Amino acid sequence: MENRESEQLQLLSEAESGLRLQRVRRAMADRALDAVLISDNANIYYLTGRVFCGFIFIPADGEPLYAVRRPCHLKGRRTVAIHKVEELPPMAGLPHGATLGLEMGTSSYNAIARIQKAFGDSLKFADASPVMAAARSVKTDAEIEQIRISGVRQTALYHRIPRLFQPGMRDIDLQVEIERAARLEGCLGQFRVSGDDMELFMGNVLVGDNADSPSPYDFAMGGAGMDPSLPVGADGTLITRGVSVMVDVNGNFTGYMTDMTRCYSIDSVLPRRALDAHRLSIDICAALADMGRPGVEARALYEKALSMATEAGFANEFMGHRQHAGFVGHGVGIEINELPVLAPRSKSILETGNVIAIEPKFVIPGVGALGIENTYVVRPEGAMQCLTLAPQEITCFE
Repeated sequence: MENRESEQLQLLSEAESGLRLQRVRRAMADRALDAVLISDNANIYYLTGRVFCGFIFIPADGEPLYAVRRPCHLKGRRTVAIHKVEELPPMAGLPHGATLGLEMGTSSYNAIARIQKAFGDSLKFADASPVMAAARSVKTDAEIEQIRISGVRQTALYHRIPRLFQPGMRDIDLQVEIERAARLEGCLGQFRVSGDDMELFMGNVLVGDNADSPSPYDFAMGGAGMDPSLPVGADGTLITRGVSVMVDVNGNFTGYMTDMTRCYSIDSVLPRRALDAHRLSIDICAALADMGRPGVEARALYEKALSMATEAGFANEFMGHRQHAGFVGHGVGIEINELPVLAPRSKSILETGNVIAIEPKFVIPGVGALGIENTYVVRPEGAMQCLTLAPQEITCFE
């Protein structure tokens, strides 16, 4: 029985699969698409509960077609084996003049060009990436449950961090121990990031002034990294008294992620300004969680966070010091940096089922990064619910 089940392409229940397809089709209708062709791993996982190499063809009406290249043993309704994309057009059967949406935001130019050539000049093509981003931005109950489980397990991991420190450790030594503990706790290790200018291995541990090292990536905090090939995060800084240790590590335990940041130190002797910045971050998270209700503009949450930081005299250190991030939160799910984004030019309106990581962080020169990050879900009524429940105060290593 187990072997036969493992051969089934569709791992989602019929009801869950139908709900997700309904959301995709609603977004397709908003963009007047007659069909979409999906090949991105994250989107395939969203639609089936597994990753395979191939395509999912979704017409505006009718059943999807699952065209699989690898693995070759998968079976199921409307599942066919193919060797190349050129086999798809006869199976799709799109009429002359139809508009086919392609993942232009995540596929390579060569892949898009080959698909367009295969389907020929009789079709029109449009970008389907916004369709999938919109559909995935509002989570189903089943998705939220997977994120909730990740939150519980990531919280358990963070409870272990104070005991992992040993005197004489560098940031990278501590990060390796945290990564090991995360894997033992069940972390899958996969860190999917939405966007073409971001990459990261397992997470970020920033000690002292390394937090003030600008990174080329669009993360809230940077770090020089251990090598120019991956210039972000730990750089070998020795962990000493009087500096902060910010930990922002992988929360992918179920295929759906939570995002959580906490700060640590060797002892409680940190400058007053650093302690005030950390307390301000906690207060901003609480304020934004209370604001985050259906119908609220995403940019209003950013404006509130910036206003609180400015009024407290921390505008220059808010979301960086030498280099500032232009957001204070982002959607979380199968990937980091999904929609909605809490940024000044965001056009998103919060909806029930949005899952959002809020991360108001500060960099205090000479001390390091301060602040927290929590993952919240937008509920039909009331404040957002926090899914990452590790202690928020600065914790001393044991």
